[in-house]
Amino acid sequence: DVQLQASGGGLVQAGGSLRLSCATSGFTFSRSSMSWFRQAPGKRRVFVAAISWGGATTLYADSVKGRFTISRDNAENTVYLQMNSLEPDGTGVYYCGADPRARTYSGNGLANRANYPYWGQGTQVTVSS
Repeated sequence: DVQLQASGGGLVQAGGSLRLSCATSGFTFSRSSMSWFRQAPGKRRVFVAAISWGGATTLYADSVKGRFTISRDNAENTVYLQMNSLEPDGTGVYYCGADPRARTYSGNGLANRANYPYWGQGTQVTVSS
């Protein structure tokens, strides 16, 4: 079975940091592009960050550039999201998505939610002001 288990969320004050993890199994992680999306209450799920299956390409939403870093550990089948200088609008459930098809995307393809067929259950992040 495909599993994506996100963890590391919590309550943090504005300006603080959190590190999210997404442990995976059931598919070939090393050939999978990985992503993080955020969904705030009552809003749609939006792109935060992604990393290509080869690890050479990373992509970030403009709102998190310079503050968030996505990384992957193929030996551990895990993708991470280091979040620094968190702001209240960073509050929401963070979901990791996987595209196991070893695709190379042009433009902002890595940011397209429709390109990720596998999703985890999400982890809650709350940033207080």
